[in-house]
Amino acid sequence: MFELLSEPVRKYIRDKRWESLRPIQAAAIEKIMTTSLNLILASRTASGKTEAAFLPILSKVDFAQPSVQVLYISPLIALINDQFTRIEDLCAYLDVSVTKWHGEASQARKKNLVKNPNGVLLITPESLEAMLVNAPYNAKTLFSGLKYVVIDEIHSFIGADRGIQLKSILSRLQYLNTHTFVVVGLSATIGDYTEAKKMTGDPDHTKVLLDRTAKEMEANFKYFKMEAADLPLALMKDLYLNTMANKVLIFPNSRGRAEEIAVKLKKISDKVNGHSNYFSHHSSIDKELREYIEHFAKTNVRFPFAISCTSTLELGIDIGSVDKVVQVDATYSISSLIQRIGRSGRRDGEVSKLLFYATDKWNLLQSLACFDLYKEGFIEPVNVIRQPFDILLHQMLAYVKQLSGCTRAMLWERVRENYAFDQVAEQDFDAILTQLLEKDLLELIGGELIIGVEGEWVVNNKDFYSVFKTEPAYKVLNYDKPIGEIPFSPQLNEDENLLLAARIWKIIEVDHTAKKISVIPAKDGKKPIFSGSGADLHPKIRERMLQLLTESEEIPELDETSIDILREFRSEFRNYRIESLEDDRPALLKEGTIQLYSFHGTRVNKSLHFLFDLIGQESNYLEQTSSFTFTGGKAELLSFIAEAIQILEDIDFHLENIVLTKPSIMEFSKWGHFLPLQLKCRLLNDKYFDFYGARDFLDRVSLVVIEFE
Repeated sequence: MFELLSEPVRKYIRDKRWESLRPIQAAAIEKIMTTSLNLILASRTASGKTEAAFLPILSKVDFAQPSVQVLYISPLIALINDQFTRIEDLCAYLDVSVTKWHGEASQARKKNLVKNPNGVLLITPESLEAMLVNAPYNAKTLFSGLKYVVIDEIHSFIGADRGIQLKSILSRLQYLNTHTFVVVGLSATIGDYTEAKKMTGDPDHTKVLLDRTAKEMEANFKYFKMEAADLPLALMKDLYLNTMANKVLIFPNSRGRAEEIAVKLKKISDKVNGHSNYFSHHSSIDKELREYIEHFAKTNVRFPFAISCTSTLELGIDIGSVDKVVQVDATYSISSLIQRIGRSGRRDGEVSKLLFYATDKWNLLQSLACFDLYKEGFIEPVNVIRQPFDILLHQMLAYVKQLSGCTRAMLWERVRENYAFDQVAEQDFDAILTQLLEKDLLELIGGELIIGVEGEWVVNNKDFYSVFKTEPAYKVLNYDKPIGEIPFSPQLNEDENLLLAARIWKIIEVDHTAKKISVIPAKDGKKPIFSGSGADLHPKIRERMLQLLTESEEIPELDETSIDILREFRSEFRNYRIESLEDDRPALLKEGTIQLYSFHGTRVNKSLHFLFDLIGQESNYLEQTSSFTFTGGKAELLSFIAEAIQILEDIDFHLENIVLTKPSIMEFSKWGHFLPLQLKCRLLNDKYFDFYGARDFLDRVSLVVIEFE
């Protein structure tokens, strides 16, 4: 396939002294150079997907034509900054300009691009939205001759609100274009190729190129029981010993925990004269600090380091190859686990090393289930919203602003032709339009829809361009030097200490008007309280957890303590005769109560909890254990299940009631609270609950009851 590439691109490859093309690169070159198919390039992390897309695209495109020729879309500004250098290096061989376009990018280079549209543009969906809404003429100028759109980390968009917005934006860009552009998606973790192909807008003209080459992996599980809110000292000491001489990424499941780990590891290291390269990395850390950490990790060759991080380092930002990845307590998805594992052993021939820590038996079991499914190649499919009314409402406002007003017929035509909303009926469009008019978000004058008085406040706010919620935050400053941003909480008072950016700080002033917190270095502190909760767990993970409890085979990756904990855990469920993993569910009868373990996904569990509350049974629902506890015995529980099934016959009425009496339930959706009542209820059912899954569970469940004596 090398000979298909242009000479400047072949020279780039020779200068880089590549011995050969990677499998995904060879396959992509052949398809891009010889067809006009949309492509999804799916291969493991560090397999060269970016080059797989750009080598043939840059060889094929005529950059002498006016207009941006290649549009690279990323979920993260940090990923744009990271890929910019990589793509610019390649484009230099063709004398093709590369431009970053986001809030932190050079204004001068943006203006030059608008005056002379050309080359490659790197951008986020939100910046594209802002351009379409505020400068539609610029968008037309820039993209009228667009040939290729490359979507990096496409899996992060599939099934998400941002993905629906991106599909809509691509449809709107296609409307500006003089011909059809080609879409190329890149990802290491796609669980649903059908939905990935739909992201291109033309699934029948889209092909998936899949490289199944796997990396050799070494995994170990350790167990340290959590006794209080903070991690056990024994765990921290063991973590230090297992990482002190390595380059390591440590993934806990929250920003607060990431800070705790970074600070405590550094304390231990200071006491024993170890290295000082301990960092925290998450969205609340100041951008310049994050970029310094990324640069250090990427360019540092000699020294060990440990970065305690969240999903900010889960996606494809290049920080080089790390020796080991540590996961503290279970991930919520196999997709996330794949991304994290891929950070270790990136070089050819290296083994990926993964160290799991669990702090309770349920986290141990969930970690094992995720790891088991990972080894089988399972990736959870996404929950696809066929009628995303909340994002449609947002895009209707965006359309009206972009078009500087339009008729109802024109707006419906644009929506109808937009492949992001191909399942939306005209009557639902009209219901949303009526609501926008009633709330004065839109106004109808002389047959033309324009932005209303209230709508001006909405669409002219910088927060309009995103479809995800951001929490209000206070800036943390040390003598005017930014440290990061954290959400306000009651702990943020003068003389209180907190952990941020892997350091301990004493608060000396809280300015509520300016939303600023002034701090100085301190000796001891508390991890900050960040809002947010865990992601939804897929039913397959819970089902595998049940299977692991019913099995007796040993798991070689466990340490002795983990073996003992799993053995004890299995003994608790030994007497349950689980013959069908799909239908049989354990129920523990004890002291006048019965505890049902559903071993089901989060959305179904939330639906069951809602139903049991409606029939007047406080079910004491615990998501971690996937269990519901009731007063009574088996007969009472069977009666509750029958009542819950009956309630499902009139679920729409109950959803309307909860929306009216508890409006905060719509907080899962940034734009959902603007919807009319009926569409709020349908969105609630599709995005938050899963009553179809709940009905299936209640119809099929077979109770396997054990009485504790």
